[in-house]
Amino acid sequence: RLRSLGIVTVGAAALYAGLTVYQNRDRLFNKFVMPAVRLLPAETSHQLAVYACKYRVYPRSQYQDESNLQTLFFGRLLSNPIGIAAGFDKNAEAIDGLQDLGFGFIEVGTVTPVAQEGNPKPRVFRLSEDRAIINRYGFNSEGHKAILERLRKLRSKEDFNGVVGVNLGRNKQTMSPIADYVQGVRVFGPVADYLVINVSSPNTQGLRDMQSKAQLTELLEKVNDSKSQLGENKNVPILLKLSPDLSLNDMKDIVSVIKRKQSRVDGLIVSNTTLSRDNLNKSKEYVDEVGGLSGQPLKARSTAMIAQMYVLTDGKIPIIGVGGVASGQDAYDKIEAGASYIQVYTALVYEGPDLVERIKEELSSLIDKQGYKNIRKVVGTNAKTYLSK
Repeated sequence: RLRSLGIVTVGAAALYAGLTVYQNRDRLFNKFVMPAVRLLPAETSHQLAVYACKYRVYPRSQYQDESNLQTLFFGRLLSNPIGIAAGFDKNAEAIDGLQDLGFGFIEVGTVTPVAQEGNPKPRVFRLSEDRAIINRYGFNSEGHKAILERLRKLRSKEDFNGVVGVNLGRNKQTMSPIADYVQGVRVFGPVADYLVINVSSPNTQGLRDMQSKAQLTELLEKVNDSKSQLGENKNVPILLKLSPDLSLNDMKDIVSVIKRKQSRVDGLIVSNTTLSRDNLNKSKEYVDEVGGLSGQPLKARSTAMIAQMYVLTDGKIPIIGVGGVASGQDAYDKIEAGASYIQVYTALVYEGPDLVERIKEELSSLIDKQGYKNIRKVVGTNAKTYLSK
């Protein structure tokens, strides 16, 4: 652990020094920093990236978001619809630095009630040829208390006005999974801009079973009951994060649950990582590792599922689209399939932090080129086409 910390600290110092003396930061990252970081073990690289954001090593983005990217996010105005997905900043350490990169909103976690180490290492594997990652982290988390303290401190800062969501999970050894989520709502409801019920990670045994109709109904009823008892921020939005490995019947069951008043949700996140190894065309190493696959091979599957959920919900439940987004075109595809907002993560591993600016710039240009005045007008315009792909 100390050795890893040493590597991360030295790496962050070197990164800072490089940025200080090198004016062309994009070329520096693409030609030197990113290839060097990828020589490190995958989890160490992840730690390094979190530390770089935590200590705000990377300069604040100078890109000015175009007005056609502005959108409402559950009552909050976002300058752009591009967020960072849960899994990067698991313990709410790097929010300021992530905001510096130009994200419109930030999701931290997954957070468990009690601190836990997660699954044994190694547990993260790069499939570089396919621009993908397999991970089996298993909800490694510092627990509710530590993350709550950081979020309270962040909210106390006069100059912070970011949109921050908290992704909630259950402890591996819990005897009462539903109680873990209820506790998460009670603890983070007052300090979060939205909460995510994560029952779709493939890396905690039995977790995905909670997406079944009966279990999901009970879970969401208890979650909504807990929300109604909050002393403040009683209207905190509740989002449900779904697996991309669901069948059409599974999706229909979920929609029937979330349309009920007692078990309703305010939004969906589509999707989590997949157990499928479809669309892995080039990678030979690590393809048989156990865990969830993210990145480029997930793109088409998640986009089709966004379209399916958009149609099944009649476009009435906002969707955050995630899975394989590495360009403005990828983001646009998910938006016209039915997503109102987009999250990225894996592509940052391969493209570097300037990816956020490039996605926004290309997305804004595509909106103009297609004759739309604002991103909101694009949502779901081509959903039925993606259903047939």
